[in-house]
Parts: sequence; structure tokens; C-alpha cells
Amino acid sequence: MTNDPRCCGTDTCLINADGECWCGQKWDGEKMCFPVLNTDTDDSAPPSNAAPEAND
Repeated sequence: MTNDPRCCGTDTCLINADGECWCGQKWDGEKMCFPVLNTDTDDSAPPSNAAPEAND
């Protein structure tokens, strides 16, 4: 295995051409870090897998 300078230090990084590691981290140009999750969701909408409500 070649030593990738982007490796986080575990010597187990497998980084693709997009800078994404198998563990979920991504190269941000300076270091490996976990991507920011988009948590802006509409809490009033039911999840897409929710069963439709019965209308009595």
C-alpha cells in the first residue's frame, strides 16, 4: 500500500479520486474531516416511508 499524505494516521485510509475515504471522511483541501450533514428539514412533513393516515 502506498502512503497517501491525506491519510488520517491510521494507515488504513482508502481514498478515491474525489477525496472520499471508505470511513466517510473527505479531504477538504487541508485535512480529512467528516462532511457537514444538512439538518435543515421540514419537521411538519411526515417521513417519506410513513403510512398514510386513515380518514375516519
